[in-house]
Amino acid sequence: MKDYPDKMTPEEARIFRDDVLNIVGQIPHGKVTTYGTIAALVGWPSHSRMVGRTLRYTPGAEQYPCHRVVNKEGRTAPGWLLHRHLLEQEGVQFKANGYVDMTRYYWEPSID
Repeated sequence: MKDYPDKMTPEEARIFRDDVLNIVGQIPHGKVTTYGTIAALVGWPSHSRMVGRTLRYTPGAEQYPCHRVVNKEGRTAPGWLLHRHLLEQEGVQFKANGYVDMTRYYWEPSID
């Protein structure tokens, strides 16, 4: 695992987890966002991989639309065979290279 120079305290990790799940819960049907976008929104821009780990290992995270999170190129999670299928069921289309068309389906929450 990557050694982050800006490690989190246990309290920061709890807040990070809660904030990540809050954002994932807001992603609209038929849209996607990226691990990096979420990491930046929660104040830890260098922690996009930790967003993925949070979604994978947090008990109860499967109740959130985690399938709406992809990498910055629009690739689905390696080894998660249902990822693409779940997005396609919501009308998300993929380009010939197998990546989500980010120009059409990318979502970022408006910050008020």
